[in-house]
Amino acid sequence: MPHKFNAPRRHKFAKKRYRVTNWSSYNECLRQRGDVTVWLSPEVEDGWRAERRKTRGGQLVYSDLAITACLTLRMVYKQPLRQTEGLVRGLVRLMGLDLSVPGFSTLSRRGAGLNLSKESKVQRDEPLHLVVDSTGLKIFGEDKWLQNKHRTKAKRKSWRKLHLGLDLVSGDIVCSDLTNDDVGDTTALPDLLEQIDADVAQFITDGAYDGDPTSNLFVERFSVGVEIIIPPPKNAVLGPTAAHDPSLRDQRIAAIRTVGRMAWQVSSGYNQRSRGETQMGRWKTVIGPKLKARSFPNQKTEAKIGAHVLNSMTELGRPMFEPVA
Repeated sequence: MPHKFNAPRRHKFAKKRYRVTNWSSYNECLRQRGDVTVWLSPEVEDGWRAERRKTRGGQLVYSDLAITACLTLRMVYKQPLRQTEGLVRGLVRLMGLDLSVPGFSTLSRRGAGLNLSKESKVQRDEPLHLVVDSTGLKIFGEDKWLQNKHRTKAKRKSWRKLHLGLDLVSGDIVCSDLTNDDVGDTTALPDLLEQIDADVAQFITDGAYDGDPTSNLFVERFSVGVEIIIPPPKNAVLGPTAAHDPSLRDQRIAAIRTVGRMAWQVSSGYNQRSRGETQMGRWKTVIGPKLKARSFPNQKTEAKIGAHVLNSMTELGRPMFEPVA
């Protein structure tokens, strides 16, 4: 079926045009994204070596900070582990530091279950305006060479599901998680909320999270005053207590029946969810649509470092837009 089969009945919207108002500062931000000193500062020498353990077992040579710094450079410059080892070795030599560089096998082994710093946790006074979305990331799998060499049929491409929570005010990724492709969005939501140490004033997401369990989870974890914006399906019906005690879902259904779905999206602020989709597109453009690690623990670490990289780029500067008439 052609993708424009329902074109006569689709809602037509004129595409809005915007222009960037801070080109000078934004251009400098884009330059700094490739600056090595942004990702590897001289202060990293103090925490490069691991502290000596007092229990039985072998002593670690490199700290978690050293492993994180190497894996961060790998993701920023899109290099394999061996090239990453050479890059860090060259940087240490140019900086004049007396440090040993972890090998590629050490980076792969220590990447599984790596303890990242707690700086990614959100600690702020004002409540968050949270947008949650998920997307699929490809992983290493069989390809056409298997069919040509072994005369067999390749299996279906495997992938992982990336869950991201975006703060609309700061533009930072405040929570992230990587799960198998069979894990539902509502199932991964409690683990995402555990990463947030601030209050949530507004929660926007798509219809995959529709239902009372999501609303009850937010009310239980935060407060009754949290504004939950989730579009119900077109065939949604009111609950049995909608007449005298309507739930949040009943109120959304009634509002859509009164003013229409498109008007409800504008009045409720649901259109802000597009910023979450934009963040997913930014991930696949900057980080990439495919995971480089092959084991699931390393892939989870790769996803956490990717969120840290995007937040660091956001901290350097963001473009400011204004509509063009």
